[in-house]
Amino acid sequence: MDGKFLIIAIPLLAGYLLDLLLGDPRWLPHPIRLFGTVIGKSESLLNKGKYQLLKGALLTIVLCALVFCFFYFTQRWLLSINTTSYYIFASIFVFYGLANKSLLQESKEVFDTLQHQGLEAGRKRLSWIVGRQTSALTENQIRTAVFETLSENLSDGVIAPLFYYAIGGVPAMMMYKMINTLDSMIGYKSERYFYFGKFAARLDDVVNFVPARLTALLMVLVTFSRQGIVYILKYGHQHASPNSGYPEAALAGILQCRFGGPNTYHGQVVVKPYIGETPREIAHDELKRVMYVNHAVTIVSVCMILLLIMI
Repeated sequence: MDGKFLIIAIPLLAGYLLDLLLGDPRWLPHPIRLFGTVIGKSESLLNKGKYQLLKGALLTIVLCALVFCFFYFTQRWLLSINTTSYYIFASIFVFYGLANKSLLQESKEVFDTLQHQGLEAGRKRLSWIVGRQTSALTENQIRTAVFETLSENLSDGVIAPLFYYAIGGVPAMMMYKMINTLDSMIGYKSERYFYFGKFAARLDDVVNFVPARLTALLMVLVTFSRQGIVYILKYGHQHASPNSGYPEAALAGILQCRFGGPNTYHGQVVVKPYIGETPREIAHDELKRVMYVNHAVTIVSVCMILLLIMI
């Protein structure tokens, strides 16, 4: 079998299977935590005084360049030694780059906690995975929030990393994860981050433009949902984010439900447009269908990459 194919395929398959089996155990060291530590310390040092926009942009560029260069030169060095070392290294970081199993586990925990321990426990468990305030949410709003998170993070946490792996291997994949981490930490419109995190937020919008739309398309393909296509075209562009609305619209169409609307973030009510037309109650067992969508889209994406590198 062609060596170039194996260099891409083996880490991809091994990393995918590791994520499927292990998820993200809390005891396991994770590079994203290191990214977060570096970003946090850099932000506290630089985000003061004048030129906040420039300093935030430079920080973003430098950190992304460092991550890309580290992984690029490390894997080249490992390939020059022996391919086994490269396969182990690359497989581990593909595993770190994917977050589907942990995303599904956390979502199931919220649903199970809500069903077995009640509303207050469900609100508290949801607060672990969403940014909105959960103290006043109803059972249906909790389930809706989980599905919104699943659809958005299917793009950010699974398909986008795979997309950049297909383009540039582990270096591009991990650089994407740095961009995504920067956005999640400093890409807010609050007074503190408005200028300092603006470049990171815009860069995140750019790198997620194609993956978000690809995710939405794959979601409707694996479910054969014509309603999903209609919702993507009708509601995908109405979200405040230029990207998040597309996978959310796809899932709302697949389930024929409604997402969006007002929510409270950091004490402020944020009115988001509704995505969908049917404000129905979401049942507990509907999580199984959404989990199928996530798994099916991930498998199809992995297969697409394998087919592309065979051509």
